[in-house]
Amino acid sequence: MTARTPAERREQAIALPPLRDADAGAIHAFIETMWAENGLAAQTQASYRRDLEGFARWRDGAGGGLAGADRAALFDYLAWRTRSGYSPRSNARLLSTLRAFFALQLRRGARVDDPTALLDPPKLPRSLPKALSEREIEALLAAPDTTAPTGLRDRAMLELMYAAGLRVSELVGIAATAVNLRQGVLRVTGKGGKDRLVPLGEEAQHWLQRYLVEARPALAGKRAPQALFLVPGGEPPTRQLFWGLVKRYAGVAGIDPRRISPHGLRHSFATHLLNHGADLRALQMLLGHASLSTTQIYTLVAREQLKRLHAQHHPRG
Repeated sequence: MTARTPAERREQAIALPPLRDADAGAIHAFIETMWAENGLAAQTQASYRRDLEGFARWRDGAGGGLAGADRAALFDYLAWRTRSGYSPRSNARLLSTLRAFFALQLRRGARVDDPTALLDPPKLPRSLPKALSEREIEALLAAPDTTAPTGLRDRAMLELMYAAGLRVSELVGIAATAVNLRQGVLRVTGKGGKDRLVPLGEEAQHWLQRYLVEARPALAGKRAPQALFLVPGGEPPTRQLFWGLVKRYAGVAGIDPRRISPHGLRHSFATHLLNHGADLRALQMLLGHASLSTTQIYTLVAREQLKRLHAQHHPRG
């Protein structure tokens, strides 16, 4: 069976039976509990819900339901997803969601076994974050037309994304009150609702100041929105809109759009800091990583770049 395209997989999902009330209630209770215990971000909650609802609907189509699923059912579902073209990373995330769900059922006495106990996660290929060079970053930041309010906004967004190493969800969700230009810091609410303070740097402060004075009032119109960045009419931009902006400006800057994503600016921020001697634990705090092991991947990126530079420029490289 050939792997299906994303559009074909969406059609598959639409064709599955509707979610049963019992499954919907179990999923809702699980997410409420996880939110109360761990303070899950809205994106994580949506991811959990999507994973569990997908499995529950597939189970109904196979003559079962979520609560009574056994290990064989989980194995069959993972095999079905693999045949349908879902990536190992997507399946690993699904299995992580199912582990959390059935662990809670076990804890509450709703089950006496954990069907995920003997299931191994799929092996994931090790991929390094893709960072742009400093020259490419400069070209990208200079790409917007800052004579227009939206172009000035885009320049400020790109500058802030790179200066503070933000996630795209953090960028589009920033409140205007989170910026302190006098002190040159930004309060960022990251995963799990955890706040961190990130320095802005002179360039980001300059473009934010210009945006706030010259562009934001025109974009807000008669409204008084809380969001820092706005589209015309006063609404905050979406992650999808910013994704499109990054791709468009990459083309303007002469960068292959396939090589860049919004998260690539965060990767570039981390890699360039390390290249200039930043401390790994300080970088962990700036990125908002819960574990230092997550941050350490950037040392490998920096090392690979040094190897390429050596091979390119050393007479015996």
